[in-house]
Amino acid sequence: MDGLVEKLAAIVGRENVADDASTLERYSKDGSFAVPMKPRLVVKVKSADEVQSIVKLANETGTPLVPVSSTGPGQRGDTVPSVPEAVVVDLSGMKRILSVNRQQRMAVVEPGVTYGELNAALAKEGLEFSMPLAPKAGKSVVASVLDMEPRLNALHQWNFIDPLRCTEVVWGDGNRMYTGEAGGGPLDVEKQQASEKWQVSGTGPMMLDFYRLLTGSQGSMGIVTWASLKCEAASPLHAMHLVPASKAEDLIDFVYRVTRLRLGSEMLILNRAALAALVADDAAGMAKLAADMPAWAALVGISGQSILPEKRVQAQTLDIAEIAQQFGLKLLPSLPGLSGEKVYAKVTGTGGASSWKKKAKGSFAELFFTTTLDRFPEFGAKMNELASEAGYPLGDIGVYINPQNMGTSHHCEFILPYDGACAAETARAKKLFVHASEVFAGMGAYYLRPHGIWSRLQLNKDAQSTMILQRMKGIFDPNNIMNTGKLGLQGE
Repeated sequence: MDGLVEKLAAIVGRENVADDASTLERYSKDGSFAVPMKPRLVVKVKSADEVQSIVKLANETGTPLVPVSSTGPGQRGDTVPSVPEAVVVDLSGMKRILSVNRQQRMAVVEPGVTYGELNAALAKEGLEFSMPLAPKAGKSVVASVLDMEPRLNALHQWNFIDPLRCTEVVWGDGNRMYTGEAGGGPLDVEKQQASEKWQVSGTGPMMLDFYRLLTGSQGSMGIVTWASLKCEAASPLHAMHLVPASKAEDLIDFVYRVTRLRLGSEMLILNRAALAALVADDAAGMAKLAADMPAWAALVGISGQSILPEKRVQAQTLDIAEIAQQFGLKLLPSLPGLSGEKVYAKVTGTGGASSWKKKAKGSFAELFFTTTLDRFPEFGAKMNELASEAGYPLGDIGVYINPQNMGTSHHCEFILPYDGACAAETARAKKLFVHASEVFAGMGAYYLRPHGIWSRLQLNKDAQSTMILQRMKGIFDPNNIMNTGKLGLQGE
């Protein structure tokens, strides 16, 4: 047993330090096009104290650390080591829900808590938490909010970071602190809550909003060991409707009008391929459903909330139906073979061990960025042009569009399924993914979540911001041990 293994074992126990070939292989790659690289070790932690001790040890030994909190196959390359001899810090075993407060509508959770586990706990208190679109069963809630995944209730999302509020973080230099209003109290959640402090505000401490350094950073600044999350009162009634269209352009004005009036709760747009993949059980079911589906559909959810839920759903349904009619569209409770209730169950479900996007061919690439909805036709036309040039089947491309930050901008995603067992298909999908990413960057796509090659494409547009990020990296992670190589940040 080498010296590093012994030192790590003294912190977490030898049974929680893995160096066997099968475990290292599992953490060496994901479903993205990231270059596979085996870590030196995988360490499973159970507490913030253990995390802090490991970070301090990593600074002493110059060991790169890669934090991981979700289980199951990843997709974006952020948990694949970028440098040799890295140690993966697996936080998926930190599963405590530290508190749920019905009055404040707040929950404090550790990074191993999944959406299914959190929503089960919240339901007992009459609460629920905003979801991304159909997360996989092992998806970490904390990892999701730190990565700013688009929320289904974005019409009530006050900024891109919402619903994340306060955090506990172990910075790359080994220092541990609370961010947000929690930073003004003792380093003990129970003591803060005993004095009626519920970690509600994410700003601070003092004049610096530290959580902005953590969101979108892919673990390159520090490791978050708990986060406080804003929740909502559970609604006893919900209705999901569909607005079919032959072209995406036909839905734009409708979506803008509904969003501006703050009607409904969920609002997303899917093309035929994406909707079939979301609701079908397998590839055969996809083909059967797609045969009767419209080319495009807006999914409009209406939450009754807690006061007069039936009247609220009824009134908003009539209002949204009238808006749809103004634009030559129809608000429908179902499509052939597909009810609104079934769609809602799939949209908010936690699915299986892997992503619903795998159903078509077993592997997929996802190309997503932030833009305004009125610009989507430009990107859609360009994607079709690039796919045609690459020989990629246009009918296989899935499209998913979701409002962000109260509809001020939109998450735009192209899903490129391919057979990972076929070298030719894999090469074709990778070539299209890389080329389209570069072209879209030139067209003004904003890579809000700059995974993989997108970090270079986005940061190259703003030298001053890149310089500031490098400086901040040098302050909070002076020895460059936190997810070394991600975002192209090396510190100063």
